[in-house]
Amino acid sequence: MSATTNPFQEIPAAWKLPYRGKVGMACLIIAESAIFTIFVVAYLFYVGKSLSGPTPSEVLETPIFYTICLLSSSLTIHFAGKLLERGRRSAFLALWLFTIALGALFLYGTGQEWHRLIYERGLTISTNLFGTTYYSLVGLHAFHVTAGLIMLSIVLFFGLAGRIGPEHSARVDVLSLYWHFVDAVWVIVFTVVYVLGR
Repeated sequence: MSATTNPFQEIPAAWKLPYRGKVGMACLIIAESAIFTIFVVAYLFYVGKSLSGPTPSEVLETPIFYTICLLSSSLTIHFAGKLLERGRRSAFLALWLFTIALGALFLYGTGQEWHRLIYERGLTISTNLFGTTYYSLVGLHAFHVTAGLIMLSIVLFFGLAGRIGPEHSARVDVLSLYWHFVDAVWVIVFTVVYVLGR
C-alpha cells in the first residue's frame, strides 16, 4: 500500500497576541474578583450574628430602581462602543453621557440609602457586625463605581474635545469591560445583601 500525498498543504494559522489592554483589564478583574469574594464571604459568614440591632430585615429597603439604572448602563456603554467603531461620534458621546448619568444616579441612590440608615435608623459601620460588613461590602462596590465614573468622565472630556475616534474603540472596549464587571458585581452584592442576607 503506497502512501498518498495531500496536494493541499495546510498552512498553520498565524497566532496573534491578544490586545494587551484587554489582558491587563482581565488581570485586574481577576484580582478585584478575589477581593470582592472575601467581602461577600465575610458578609454571609457574619449575617445574623450581631448581638445588637438593627438587623438587615429591620432597616434595608431593596433599591430596585437604582439597580435597574446601573444594569441599564451596561447596555448603553456597549452600544456606545459599537457606535464609536462605526465612526458615529455624536451618538457615541450621547450614549456615553447617558451611561455616566445612570452610574451617577446609582451612586446617588447609595448615598440616599446610607443617609437614611445612619441618621434615621442609627446604623453605622461601628454599630454591630451587620453595619461593619454591610458598609464594607456596599462601600467597596460604590468605590469601584466612583472610579469607573471618573474614567468614563475622562473619556467624555476627550470625546467632547474631538480627540476620540474609531481608532480608539479598542481602548473604549477595555473600559467597557471594567464597567460590565462593576455591574456584574452589583448583581452578586444585591443578591447577597438584599435577597439572601435579609
